[in-house]
Amino acid sequence: MADINIGAFKMQIGVISCSGEEMLGGTLTRMATRKVMEELRPGQAISLCLPLFLAGGEEERNFAKNFPVISVDACEKHCARKSTEKYSGRVRDCVVLTDFLDPEVIFSKTVSMKDLTEEHYHMVDKIAEEICKKIDAASAGS
Repeated sequence: MADINIGAFKMQIGVISCSGEEMLGGTLTRMATRKVMEELRPGQAISLCLPLFLAGGEEERNFAKNFPVISVDACEKHCARKSTEKYSGRVRDCVVLTDFLDPEVIFSKTVSMKDLTEEHYHMVDKIAEEICKKIDAASAGS
């Protein structure tokens, strides 16, 4: 969990990712979020579960009401951002894959994890880099 010291108050940063299973972009957002949590910014962010959030998960919704959240959406539908804003309030920032990756690839059919290519892993790295930028900005209080 991200620690932002504001006096005696510690703030945490949540990341809520697209849960779209019908397209590759949803898979890539979740992989990138895990990479950020486990490799790039371990201990600085937590993942919020979008399906649980939508199903009424009070812990997820309360976290998003009280701490900054970065949404990671695969497409312009902005499901993660809109859901967070509907049930908990504005997101701190958002990452949208169609802003910097080829939509043709993002909207391609889901690829089995065992069939991911080197190109797919490069996309995961790029998405994770964008998430890290947002976490760093939120941590800096900007």
